[in-house]
Amino acid sequence: MKDFKKLLIWQKGMELMEETYRLATLLPHEEKYGLRSQLTRAAVSIVLNIAEGSAKASKKEYKYYLETSLGSAFELETVLLVTERLDLMEDKVISKVMSEVLREQRKINGFINKINSDV
Repeated sequence: MKDFKKLLIWQKGMELMEETYRLATLLPHEEKYGLRSQLTRAAVSIVLNIAEGSAKASKKEYKYYLETSLGSAFELETVLLVTERLDLMEDKVISKVMSEVLREQRKINGFINKINSDV
């Protein structure tokens, strides 16, 4: 079992999740069960899957959860793009979070590549 709290991808994912929750409050109230919910669920899923994967005994299973986490990061990116396209909040606010999402995607992908090279 690995201590997921020491992983940079988990730490940065937690920061991204907090920022996403703050961002979600800026969405219109009628989006509470739509984009707002999708936005926050995707952000939380990133860190949840990193944590859950760290409990797996095999590298193959661990990699599966990291790939799921990466998928959630792409989902978060897409929800931000939808929000931007629908002009539901200021572009500069979305851009800040978007850069953090892209950074997290690169970090998770790099970690997956490291695990692949260790196999």
